Amino acid sequence: MTEFWLISAPGEKTCQQTWDKLMAARNNNLSTNNKFNIPDLKVGTLDVLVGLSDELAKLDSFVESVVKKVSQYMADVLEDTKDKVQENLLANGVDLVTYITRFQWDMAKYPIKQSLKNISEIIAKQVTQIDNDLKARASAYNNLKGNLHNLERKNAGSLLTRSLADIVKREDFVLDSEYLITLLVVVPKTNYIEWQKTYETLAEMVVPRSTNLLFEDQESGLFSVTLFRKAMDDFRHKARECKFTVRDFQYNEEEMKADKEEMTRLSTDKKKQFGPLVRWLKVNFSEGFIAWIHIKALRVFVESVLRYGLPVNFQAMLLQPNKKNMKKLREVLYDLYKHLDSGATGIIDVAMDIPGLNLSQQEYYPYVYYKIDCNLLDFK
Repeated sequence: MTEFWLISAPGEKTCQQTWDKLMAARNNNLSTNNKFNIPDLKVGTLDVLVGLSDELAKLDSFVESVVKKVSQYMADVLEDTKDKVQENLLANGVDLVTYITRFQWDMAKYPIKQSLKNISEIIAKQVTQIDNDLKARASAYNNLKGNLHNLERKNAGSLLTRSLADIVKREDFVLDSEYLITLLVVVPKTNYIEWQKTYETLAEMVVPRSTNLLFEDQESGLFSVTLFRKAMDDFRHKARECKFTVRDFQYNEEEMKADKEEMTRLSTDKKKQFGPLVRWLKVNFSEGFIAWIHIKALRVFVESVLRYGLPVNFQAMLLQPNKKNMKKLREVLYDLYKHLDSGATGIIDVAMDIPGLNLSQQEYYPYVYYKIDCNLLDFK
């Protein structure tokens, strides 16, 4: 279970008492709890806080979407199992649960001497850059992968459609003749005998005993046959009537060599780009996730000041609910904090838009509450 509830309640005489009260009220095994440390941030004016509350809600959604995009693209690039992807989804070198439960504000990245608005703008700029870079890198890698996949698909599949370049050799053809041409014909395995009996009579001027079986797959065989050029159209037509398919193929060594070289080049380029791309995804997943949790901390701070007033006096707490007992945990929290707001009975069903109180999630409780969901991967 990787869902967390980030809540805050006003300090009793001290914030430690608020924490102790929660721990005392918690029934057995409802949740695993940790203090969530938010530093002394600059409060600013009430007007700024009200506006910032709405901006942070939008920024929260945007940053979460970018973090999910990076993690999902990591899964696409690794083309691997869920466990392998999860190993690479770390924040500051530790797993996500450890990072959240031991959260420490990054003073270097987000200096607390800056205003709340400035800090949110630093995060917005940073994550927008990650989003733009991801689009560019994903586009380049996907094009490469797509081109390679198309070439690989051409070299696989049915004899009716696949490339024949890696099957045929120069000696299979009569080349540079003014009058003769070698055709390649796909014959179903059930019709081999029929082919051997009839190919010489499908048109005039077929060279006797000129057919050879060059390659077989599960359904068909590829036969060569030599005939005069002027009989070619007639031969194609008659072959089609007998369920023999003449492939459109001209032996051209330069083209075939170019195709092989292109495939080698694309395969080499993909391998070259793979390592740096995975490293970039790991680094920027970490950066994005850290930014996202800092946004959650900002939201708790702003909402707590708006709800509980000044001076700043609240305890932020991180609860990891036991999946089976979530409803019971809500009841315990409601009983503990219902005195803070008699109107908040639980969940508001109608979307309300009150500036400064983010109710757009349609979840409003007497305590400040934000959900952090670490299930970032959508495996099909």
